Amino acid sequence: MTAFETWSHLGSVLAGLMFAWAVFKQYFPPHLRMHIEAYAHKAVGHVYPYIQITFPEFTGERLERCEAYSAIQNYLSTSASARAKRLKAESVKDSQSLVLSMDENEEVVDEFEGVKLWWSSNLIVSQKPTFSLYPSPDDRRFYRLTFHRSHRDLITGSYIKHVLEKGKAVAADNRQRKLFTNNPSSNWGHYKASKWSHVVFEHPATFDTLAMEPSKKRQIMNDLLKFQQAKEYYARIGKAWKRGYLLYGPPGTGKSTMIAAMANFLNYDVYDLELTTVKDNTELRKLLIETSAKSIIVIEDIDCSLDLTGQRKTKKQEKDEDEEKADPVKRMVKGGDESKDSKVTLSGLLNFIDGLWSACGGERIIVFTTNYVEKLDPALIRRGRMDKHIEMSYCCYESFKVLVRNYLDVESHPLFATVRRLLEETKMTPADVAENLMPKSDDEDEEACLEGLIEALEKAKEDARKKSEEEEEEKAAAAEAPAASAMTEKEEQQKLSEVKESDVR
Repeated sequence: MTAFETWSHLGSVLAGLMFAWAVFKQYFPPHLRMHIEAYAHKAVGHVYPYIQITFPEFTGERLERCEAYSAIQNYLSTSASARAKRLKAESVKDSQSLVLSMDENEEVVDEFEGVKLWWSSNLIVSQKPTFSLYPSPDDRRFYRLTFHRSHRDLITGSYIKHVLEKGKAVAADNRQRKLFTNNPSSNWGHYKASKWSHVVFEHPATFDTLAMEPSKKRQIMNDLLKFQQAKEYYARIGKAWKRGYLLYGPPGTGKSTMIAAMANFLNYDVYDLELTTVKDNTELRKLLIETSAKSIIVIEDIDCSLDLTGQRKTKKQEKDEDEEKADPVKRMVKGGDESKDSKVTLSGLLNFIDGLWSACGGERIIVFTTNYVEKLDPALIRRGRMDKHIEMSYCCYESFKVLVRNYLDVESHPLFATVRRLLEETKMTPADVAENLMPKSDDEDEEACLEGLIEALEKAKEDARKKSEEEEEEKAAAAEAPAASAMTEKEEQQKLSEVKESDVR
């Protein structure tokens, strides 16, 4: 039999099988067809020596993207896809480079410890009519792994674990850090709506450029590294894998820059939580659940976000608030409908930090910033919640040397001695020092910038001296006021007694 006759015979057989399958699907009742297909699969299973594992793109009741599918996609994009004939290129928003992956209905061969196996990328198109130019959400994508049944233990044990670990490592290398902010709760109604929106985190701050004493920076970096590598330690002592940092100090001392340096140092995402847009404690917990591991959750200016000072209200304050709630006019004067205000409480925030819900996930850092640490409730910043307190203070000479190297690329200069003396005598924030060091024109060299800084320091020193003198005068006047008041009262009593004596006469 010639090759042409062989192919013709094979084509006739396939056509006959396809016709028989069409008749079978059309005329057999569904319940009977289901039983026949089940027996057919069993019969084929006795002679077919291969096993197949399917990894769908979406899973669960909420149709969340399957982590295994994403890890396999990353793995195949770097290894097996190198042998694929058809590839698709995607510009993923959170990736630093173009991502190549297998096209739909493509198959590649992979090898693991001498065992050959096959990966295929599959797409089942929805039969529902659609008038959109975009793919239907009912389309189903999945990867199928095929291997010989004699290698079941090796594939289901070592190989799949190897694929997932390598895929996650590829994702970590390719991804860009993200800066999240919480969406208003009014936008949560749609089932696809996210509680967080994000942009790519591109802040350039590092510990090398951070204006702080070198010894203090090393201490913070060592603490961060120890936390990052302490998963087993936290599990052994029975604590959630998280750590709290309190950054406090005057405005302009670099608290936000410190957070950016921490994120870049650890390669963590940043969640900037705006408490005033959170409706109540329940929504606060939902936001926590939606955060990912390897992240820094930030609440800036915690003393200004909500009334979390822990002070008990007086009965008069409670009575006034009840009257305002009952009187719509007072409520309008006060600032509108109170029902729109956040109902997050101090107790809810404490549970958010280290309650039962804080153990959901892991490898998280919670950072509070404040300008006035004395205003915060002690329960909010105690050790165990805010484990490490970092004071962001005024610019010292060591901080100045970091700034002058960043802004002017200068390591030493004769004017450094004058700057050092003035920094010891007056208070100026790193932000103000940096502003004076920044050249304002192309003609301004490092010496002009340093002279401008010296002038600003001298002015700040003089302003501080004048302010101190005014405060002393106010204190003296306040001390003299009671004596003068007592003297006036004594004179009035004397005049009154004189009047009474004249009346008697």
